[in-house]
Amino acid sequence: MSPVAIRRFAILASVLGLVLAVLLFAPARWLGDALTQATGGQLQFVNARGSIWNGRADLMFTGGEGSRSRSALPQGVAWRLRPAWHDGGPAVGLALTAPCCTSQAIRLTFKPSLGGSALDVAPFESRWPAELLVGLGTPWNTLRLEGTLALRSDGFGVRMASGRLQLQGGLVIDAIDLASRLASVRPLGSYRASLRADAEGNTARLDLDTVGGALLLQGQGQWVGGRLRFAGDAQAAPGNELALTNLLNIVGRRNGPRSVITIG
Repeated sequence: MSPVAIRRFAILASVLGLVLAVLLFAPARWLGDALTQATGGQLQFVNARGSIWNGRADLMFTGGEGSRSRSALPQGVAWRLRPAWHDGGPAVGLALTAPCCTSQAIRLTFKPSLGGSALDVAPFESRWPAELLVGLGTPWNTLRLEGTLALRSDGFGVRMASGRLQLQGGLVIDAIDLASRLASVRPLGSYRASLRADAEGNTARLDLDTVGGALLLQGQGQWVGGRLRFAGDAQAAPGNELALTNLLNIVGRRNGPRSVITIG
């Protein structure tokens, strides 16, 4: 091999070594930066440590840019990121654990492609403190909910193809023994919200029901093209009208004893 060829080989090996070192030892904050950008600043990794492949961080909920609302997940989160092969193509697998809230890792797989991208969430169950919602700003920082949010899914997917958002599978959220600083009744009640995509993935149905309690919530909606349209109402169970007046005045538009809730 000529001296010129040897020199070129050495330069190429050095460049490849540098690229490999960057990939292997990329700092954890890179993943935090990606999360902040993807969520408009509403979810942030703070005090990130480790690497992009294996790391830990405090998880902060905020109201986005300019908001003063903040809440932090107790004990933070840990993750493990790995290359993967999914649905016949290269992908990235993420295992996410939160000591306070997950008994097993929540596993997500992201698959980019020229025609779009896909995010799949494996079946999971988890329980989260409702107090975290305060950090997301209005209206949560006014309601200041307390209680437990139990999330579970038999598998959930999000697809972006030709500029259109598609959903697959379903998600159930049980809000257990919710309370609010706006009402003296504690707890207000327990509720279930279920989201289920249709077979084609073009729309998803959202149902909200009351499991039991002094505050009665119900409603239905649809997720179409990345936008939610929801119509429902809230009202007090008999004997709780006076205690829940202030709360009902805030959660929606009053119509007699009912508070009408509309989104979209």
